Amino acid sequence: MKTTPLTAAAVFFITCFCAAQETQVKDTPAPKAGKVIARSDGLHGYIGFDADRPPARSECSAGMGFYSAVWPLIDQPLAAFQIGLPSAWITPDNSDNKDKPLAPEGTLARTWPERGPTWASVFQTVEGGLGYWAGNHFRYGPPKFSMNATPQCYDYEVGSPGWSFFYNNEALPDNRLGIAQLSNRLLIPPDALPFQGNPNGQFLGYTWMALPFTEPTTEDPPTGDQSWTCFLSAANFKGPIAYYIPETWSKIGRLFNYPFIYGRGLDARPGNMGGGAMEINTVPRFDAPDAHGVVYSRIPRLQFPVDGQGRTLLVQDVTYYSKAALHDAFKDWRNGGPACSGRFDEKGAWKSTLTTQTTRYDQAGKKITGVERVFDTKVYEGNVWGLEWFDSSISPKGVFPQYFKHAGEERVAVAAADVPAETQLPAQEFKRAGRGVPYTSPTTGAWTQPGPKAGPFTVKLADGSVVTYSWYRFVDQPSFQQYGWSAQKKAKLQAFVEKIHANWPIDRDYMAPPSRGTLVALDPALLVTPPKGLEVGYVPIVTRQTAQ
Repeated sequence: MKTTPLTAAAVFFITCFCAAQETQVKDTPAPKAGKVIARSDGLHGYIGFDADRPPARSECSAGMGFYSAVWPLIDQPLAAFQIGLPSAWITPDNSDNKDKPLAPEGTLARTWPERGPTWASVFQTVEGGLGYWAGNHFRYGPPKFSMNATPQCYDYEVGSPGWSFFYNNEALPDNRLGIAQLSNRLLIPPDALPFQGNPNGQFLGYTWMALPFTEPTTEDPPTGDQSWTCFLSAANFKGPIAYYIPETWSKIGRLFNYPFIYGRGLDARPGNMGGGAMEINTVPRFDAPDAHGVVYSRIPRLQFPVDGQGRTLLVQDVTYYSKAALHDAFKDWRNGGPACSGRFDEKGAWKSTLTTQTTRYDQAGKKITGVERVFDTKVYEGNVWGLEWFDSSISPKGVFPQYFKHAGEERVAVAAADVPAETQLPAQEFKRAGRGVPYTSPTTGAWTQPGPKAGPFTVKLADGSVVTYSWYRFVDQPSFQQYGWSAQKKAKLQAFVEKIHANWPIDRDYMAPPSRGTLVALDPALLVTPPKGLEVGYVPIVTRQTAQ
């Protein structure tokens, strides 16, 4: 017969009762003071905001974007560390479906019953953004920017024109490539985009726009015309960098023989973004007891930019877009109409009102208390979301509490001065991140047939890595080779992209400029110039990234 394990509280009660009855019970020795144990679950939580939507939500679901602050959250590259800076998630709007699964049997997400009955939140997503990820191979201090999407219920992710979201050293299989490189001026390496220098609160703008590069099809699988395109706004680069090919989203229905989800992916459905957050995922910690057996823990120093008014400004200008912002003019241009500037038309823009609430944090599932005495989230004038810092003895302004006292089922934030010296926690050093193994691409298949027109070339980035890239004709890049498109369809797309390259410079404002603050600069080494004769219609595809 199985017995139910005693809870910690029950054990404590029995121990006290026996002691009171003077029963001879052998005490369990307390852990030795200063015995330090390294763990990986130091902090978890979502520091986030909500953004309201227009009354007619479907009218402003063709694009979403904002400006997000860029700063070094940690002062040195750390191993096994993952926190996203303020970013957002976009999912296809399937609000009309109340009870039928969107995740087919056999997908990873379908094994998560808590996401049922529809699994809408894990069916397909566009996410990524700014941050630090445990899978990064080349850490250098500041954060990086990365695209990312989950087209097949988290079976795999697509983070760059060739690779997943840092999960594999080798490029994705040909039939899982999903991003089409669009810019002929910016490299998109698999380890994400680094920045120039050491930014401290400057802003990067990015917007996802659903644009019709191609016509919808009624083939199997039927596919919509929405190519979710990433636009950046930085000090030294502005414009679209890449897009998700519509078939990336539609092919799941055919693969799993599940017609119900035809037309329900991000290729066809309006996008849904309800807010954003800093996702605190993997943070190392040290535990150690004092002379009385009380355990304390320490996490790395997490720092935030603080302006002259004592504020941390993280996100501004959250905007939703209808098709009138760019889609309609873009489609007209594609079909032979007047040239489109690419600027987002204000008549199709809807500025959101933000709200926020106090964040709940935990350490290994145990509730953390006391952080609210150091700072709280706040929406400042002008719909700017950030943090408000208080005068606190626990931690200086701009610094997340580092030390916690274990008190039953809670972890209480305490000042460094209140941590007993015998724990030796202040002297501990967290493991630094090392250099990762190379990202590699195959020498067969989509990468070589039809193959590049020029290269390879190399460039060294600010993160210390060396990137190898070659110039491919736009429709010849690897991501397109899995589809049996007609020569006519490819020729039409190629000709249109050549127009974009000829007419859209990298110093034009596509997004409206930020309401306040200055723009961050991308690593200048990412910026490239097409070789002579390949000025339009060719794109630089990264084929390798290595430490040297």
